[in-house]
Amino acid sequence: MKETGAISGVSVAHSRATVDEIEAAGGDGVRATVSDLLARDGVEEAFALQTCNRSEAYVVTDRTVDGSVALESFAPEVRGGAVRRLDHEESLEHLMRVASGLESLVLGEDQIIGQLREAYEESKSAGGIGPVLKDAVTKALHVGERARNETSINEGVVSLGSAAVRLAAGEIDLTDGSAVVVGAGEMGTLAARTLDDTAVSEIVVANRTVPNAAFVAEEVDTPAEAVPLAELSTVVPDADLVIAATGSPDPVIRSTHVAGADRLVCIDIAQPRDVDPALADRDGVTLYDIDALEDVTRKTRESREAEAREVEAIIDEELDRILQAYKRKRADDAISAMYAGADRVKAREVDRAVSKLEAQGKLTDEQRETVEDLADALVGQLLAAPTRSLRDAAGEDDWETIRTALQLFDPEFDTLPDGPGANDSGRDAPSADVDGAPDSVTEELDD
Repeated sequence: MKETGAISGVSVAHSRATVDEIEAAGGDGVRATVSDLLARDGVEEAFALQTCNRSEAYVVTDRTVDGSVALESFAPEVRGGAVRRLDHEESLEHLMRVASGLESLVLGEDQIIGQLREAYEESKSAGGIGPVLKDAVTKALHVGERARNETSINEGVVSLGSAAVRLAAGEIDLTDGSAVVVGAGEMGTLAARTLDDTAVSEIVVANRTVPNAAFVAEEVDTPAEAVPLAELSTVVPDADLVIAATGSPDPVIRSTHVAGADRLVCIDIAQPRDVDPALADRDGVTLYDIDALEDVTRKTRESREAEAREVEAIIDEELDRILQAYKRKRADDAISAMYAGADRVKAREVDRAVSKLEAQGKLTDEQRETVEDLADALVGQLLAAPTRSLRDAAGEDDWETIRTALQLFDPEFDTLPDGPGANDSGRDAPSADVDGAPDSVTEELDD
């Protein structure tokens, strides 16, 4: 019987790590990370989540030590203080908090729901999703939806894109200004929509795929145009503000793109970075990254604290439900293994007893049924106490007892050894706990 594995997780997020550290932990993307983890000893399932302000990975293993070892490769060059390691219960709770927006830089933001779903599908495509992680991520998404439907955690909340615009408005006068949004994904779209509510006179959307940029440009009422990334060196120097949010693995804005810029504010909300960090030292350019948005989002976070407490109550409720289901499953695994092994012994020994009785005279159907009923009763009575103990152990988080039971009642535990188990006459030699009991049953029926 297969044991239900436990989750181990690791998180490198904005609350502890810098942008560089998050990027260092990100690896080569979700699918590559999942494939790498699945190749490690003992890993049965794997899930990875990578956004602009977090890089996380989760694995399912039978032994928690295997999970810890497998995840050592996720962020090997990131300082220890920036890495948070999670056990099974902590992983479940953390995923719920992430989905609810409680762990976001902008408290309660909605984009994380879509990002979590996308990460789930990518991990699934890489073969990483099994029953344990399916339950965990599905539950997290359910909690995220409950949080937004039953509380006001996202009411009036700003996205990273709108936080970037708010930061820019505090630095420069956007009236009649020109803004360039680099990237036509979710973050870029949100940034463009937020700029549409400001006094800028022009918005340029630059993207590798121009039709996608055109779609975003059509979403706003402010005069807007779509251009390819190749034209960045033409539009950026004349802009007052650049918000970069692509999914490029390499910087898309370098020194050649800002040549001639006089008073340019660049806000990089991409992960990995879109803007070459060296531009921060260039005259005429002011560069901000995700770390700089912390001050902008603090007020929003403070106003959402009461709603956050309501969300935490939902998480506590749902966490208790999934943990209880997990505990029942772990106990059921051990109990099923115990009964499966006992049933194999019972079937074999009933056949032996019936064969011996048949040799003494033909058995009636009623007599055969009596033998089988007796065997069933013995199994049921002998395993009743261990069954209660295993369920109690699961309720008390006594996983060592569960594991010991799984080892004791391995499907092969009742296999008789060759050689020493046979005597010179070819008959099976009686063993203390296997052959002895059926012989007693036969003698009792003979009487």
